[in-house]
Amino acid sequence: SDGSASGPGRSVVLHYEGGIVEFVTYLNKRKKPLHEKPIFFEKQKDDLSITIAMQYTESISENIYSFANNINTYEGGTHLSGFRSALTAVANKYIKENKMDDGKKLTGEDIREGLTAVISVRLQHPQFEGQTKTKLGNGNVAGIVRSLVMDGLSKYFEENPATARPIFEKAIIAKIAREAAQNAREKIRRKNALEVSTLPGKLADCSGKDAAACELYLVEGDSAGGSAKQGRNRSFQAILPFRGKILNVEKTNPGKALNNAEITSLITALGAGWRDDTGGSDRKGVKPGENSPDMDLSKLRYHKVIIMTDADVDGAHIRTLMLTFFYRYMRDLVDAGHVYIAQPPLYKIRKGKYDYYAYTDSELQDKLNEIGDKNVTIQRYKGLGEMNPEQLWETTMNPETRTLLRVTVPDAEKADQIITTLMGEEVRPRFNFIRDHAREVANLDI
Repeated sequence: SDGSASGPGRSVVLHYEGGIVEFVTYLNKRKKPLHEKPIFFEKQKDDLSITIAMQYTESISENIYSFANNINTYEGGTHLSGFRSALTAVANKYIKENKMDDGKKLTGEDIREGLTAVISVRLQHPQFEGQTKTKLGNGNVAGIVRSLVMDGLSKYFEENPATARPIFEKAIIAKIAREAAQNAREKIRRKNALEVSTLPGKLADCSGKDAAACELYLVEGDSAGGSAKQGRNRSFQAILPFRGKILNVEKTNPGKALNNAEITSLITALGAGWRDDTGGSDRKGVKPGENSPDMDLSKLRYHKVIIMTDADVDGAHIRTLMLTFFYRYMRDLVDAGHVYIAQPPLYKIRKGKYDYYAYTDSELQDKLNEIGDKNVTIQRYKGLGEMNPEQLWETTMNPETRTLLRVTVPDAEKADQIITTLMGEEVRPRFNFIRDHAREVANLDI
């Protein structure tokens, strides 16, 4: 963008010599592909041409980017629905003809698991809909795209069985996982979001029923959980303690994730459901700020969900696991601004009969400069359990004195890539990240 009265702008130019094939390769650079080269084909009928590049990975996330006349149609449209319909039809035809099925058809969700794709159409007289005019609305496009994609994919899979088979085997596994997730859903879905009798036993709920005023603290360990329960304001603050580290959902399927006791407790306590798809950029046609089909934020029991972990390496890891879960399964909660990170103090400073708290190294130094560093005792907090209930309330839970960080996702593509890097199956990208950023570490427990 150009500079303005508010200050100089920043220009970013993205250019891929290899076109959308290279774009797909770039999007998957931190993932393990099922096939080395992306699937690519171009087709044309009448005044409509379509170019498609797609590649499957071992991840469970789905990333589909669609364009019409070079306009990023992030709200989707008829070209995207035509592509999805064709992909599902081709997949079911292939597994039936090759006797890979058990009589049950794949859904679109099954065959799109692990897929990264870029779809670009060119046509005369495009009709854009939606609030931001980023949804293609030409009614005839869906049928044309479906026909062209079915022809292109059928021919490709017929000519490349070594690529086709692992793709459809993965889809069949995804179907099994989806069915397991459905069973898990039925176990934990609540009839009423405020029905206390169904809430997890370890949840210390608040007495208030106004969700907009209520807060849920997710606390690591029984010790910190005990201090939080004693120090909280029971009228609007609820406590849900966790034991150890929750499941890394980036490395498992939805069926296993939704059968995990800690995750089940969290979903049940919140009461708003969860997202079935674990896609990154493609959200089943959901517009920014809207609920996904499987989540209903009107049933959310707490409008502040606060992750409160120890200020050490293990605490940071647990926080990362929780954020991964929220991003993959409760993205709407994040997008609506309901997820926060508590900021407990790093230091307690005692001089004489007075106690002070510092939340950063610079605050510590400023306070020492202010009160003097003689006859001063400094305690470095590594665990919330080191604070008594009064101290925890005063420093971390009191709305009048605490600091909370709201979790936001300003760039979904970058967020998806960093979660894949840090939490995914591939070790090499994580090793490279640690090597490249090791010198930036400020606090390291030894």
